Amino acid sequence: MAKTTLLRFLTQSGSGSRRAMADAIRERRVIVNDRIAEDFRQEIDPARDTVLLDGHRVGSLQARKVYLMLNKPAGVITTTRDERGRRTVLDFVPPEYRGFRLFPVGRLDKDSTGLILLTNDGDLTLRLTHPRFEHEKEYLAAVEGMLDPKDRRKLESGVELADGLTSPARIRPVRGVPPFNYRIAIHEGRNRQVRRMFEFLGYRVLALRRVRVGTLELGDLKEGEVRSLSPIEVKSLLASRSSPERRSNRCPIEHRRV
Repeated sequence: MAKTTLLRFLTQSGSGSRRAMADAIRERRVIVNDRIAEDFRQEIDPARDTVLLDGHRVGSLQARKVYLMLNKPAGVITTTRDERGRRTVLDFVPPEYRGFRLFPVGRLDKDSTGLILLTNDGDLTLRLTHPRFEHEKEYLAAVEGMLDPKDRRKLESGVELADGLTSPARIRPVRGVPPFNYRIAIHEGRNRQVRRMFEFLGYRVLALRRVRVGTLELGDLKEGEVRSLSPIEVKSLLASRSSPERRSNRCPIEHRRV
């Protein structure tokens, strides 16, 4: 196996996201051949060098990629650990997968529910979270009141939040899925973005559920349940730049099962 940088090796091993692995090196939690690693650009030979992360060898169990979908309940934190002892998304990982260093892809705030992908595949994480790939995220929103047409047009063209102008969203009313009354699709991943977009225009979001990330749909998975992704689903996520619905400029009302 050819030499590679330490940061690239850690990320591709599935040990965590690029940012998380860079932090691990800065925090002196990575050891290469019995020496604490200090430079994420350090070259290593995966076939000869021994790399430890938090005392665990990287490269054996992590060679197997794991892809899990969780329907996150409200009140659960989207992180790998919480200093305040609150429940995290990793608390829902089935026992047979707890030996893997899984991490959540993207974020979903504590009060929101819905689709969270858990994986140890750093490449897929980059593809789903980097803005250049424009993977859509679609939500059901329970908004207090009905949107004024002019406010809907503002959401569709972008609104100026504290951290900058949002990219255009796609939004439409929805019926038959109480308490939700709108679907909204965005391809950015800012903190609490959907809630802040509505609140900027004076609308309170009572509930929010993520139902799609790229080509991956939540379907009928119940809150708190976890399932593995099929090889076809993984291949579709890796192959797509954005969702078919986005390319056809339609915001779906009904979703296919996956």
